[in-house]
Amino acid sequence: MTHATTHDALDDPRNADIKIYVNGDIVHRDEAKVSVYDSGFMLGDGMWEGMRLYNGTWAFFDEHMDRFFGSCKAVDLEVGLDRAGILDALTRTAAANDMVTDVHCRLMVTRGIKVKPFQHPSLSRSGPTLVIIMEHSKPVDRLQSAGIRLATVPQVRGLPHAQDAKFNSHSKLNCVIACLQAEQAGADEALMLDPHGFVNTTNACNFFIVRKGAVWTSTGDYCMNGVTRAKVIDLCRDNGIPVFEKNYSLYEAYSADEAFLTGTFGAQTPVASIDGKPIGSDARPVTARIQALYKAEIARITQPNG
Repeated sequence: MTHATTHDALDDPRNADIKIYVNGDIVHRDEAKVSVYDSGFMLGDGMWEGMRLYNGTWAFFDEHMDRFFGSCKAVDLEVGLDRAGILDALTRTAAANDMVTDVHCRLMVTRGIKVKPFQHPSLSRSGPTLVIIMEHSKPVDRLQSAGIRLATVPQVRGLPHAQDAKFNSHSKLNCVIACLQAEQAGADEALMLDPHGFVNTTNACNFFIVRKGAVWTSTGDYCMNGVTRAKVIDLCRDNGIPVFEKNYSLYEAYSADEAFLTGTFGAQTPVASIDGKPIGSDARPVTARIQALYKAEIARITQPNG
């Protein structure tokens, strides 16, 4: 069975020769390397952000930096650059690749190279490792019509004192296991519950349902603090669409009129089915309205010379 993901992109041959930022140097992707002693490779000890470039502007840059620097501060990870420094690194990398729009970026920082292959953070003594990967990237169109197939999985979004889902950390094993469980169930991605059995997120995106014209999403207590999630909630509130952050179960999800995922890459991706149960019809009027509002907001904040 062929699986789709919310990060399926159109093939672009230019990506074979992209240049990548590694600790201040910008090098061809074949030369972009980090040490096997790097704490990110050894332990997943690092944080990352995904961002998109539209018309030369990084959409919601400040919100992404709030999350990025907040996460790094919480785990005592020195970035080595301030926000202006990060923006300069992004600008340099985009210029080196002649990139202006339809670009996806993964900004990554780890605690750096360790002197011995063990866990303790004090063994990372040479400063952070900062990498920026940018690709020419447009989501495939077929997901907007066909939608994504979800399966609920045993793996849950955990309690904040275990590993808070608000950390956009390199330690993604929880989500990888969930994704594997979904694929083994014949779905594209996993729908993950919270520790109390309420619907939370997928393994890669935030999750919304629509019931009788109202938009529902989780309380946010156990989910990724998604930038796109927050923008969708704000757009609903600003445009008269009822929106609720609340606990709800699979019962409400299965009988929803519409469902969609949110994320920086795919914006809003419709959901076709959950556990083999079709969700709504192909019309998806509320999802379509939110998509239009989001596109208009992107256009507003990324106008050239705006």
